[in-house]
Amino acid sequence: MAGELKKELEKNGDIISVFDGDIIRKGLNKDLGFSLEDRFENIRRIAEVNKLFLDSGIVTINAFISPTENIRKMARDIIGENRFFEIYLSTPLEKCIERDPKGLYKKILDGKIKDFTGVDSIFEPSQFANIYMDTSQILLKNCVEHILSKINEFYE
Repeated sequence: MAGELKKELEKNGDIISVFDGDIIRKGLNKDLGFSLEDRFENIRRIAEVNKLFLDSGIVTINAFISPTENIRKMARDIIGENRFFEIYLSTPLEKCIERDPKGLYKKILDGKIKDFTGVDSIFEPSQFANIYMDTSQILLKNCVEHILSKINEFYE
């Protein structure tokens, strides 16, 4: 979804950077695991990077699982309330396992990844997201259209 959203936002001439949690974990955060403490640090680091990008005029899209309200609040505080637009994509675990484009859930089910959010670690649904969507019920194109309209309202 982040890639499709990026394509649409670039049509406005904006410079967009997408931060994907799995890719960030291969570089900047390769020293972190999936414990709650490591997840907090993962999001803290990327929030600081986001702040730098935003200060430079680059719009950022983040595709991360942030499992607790405390973690999301910390990111919002670092980035800034007026620049933080939270999208809560609620998708049933069964659908995530069925889709599994990166093979992550296979690794989880095979016991290669422990403490994974929503499987064997805590997840608190967002209470303060700007948008809530169940992606198992909405086509990708419609999700992107809805997000774009809400982003435009937020930044008007």
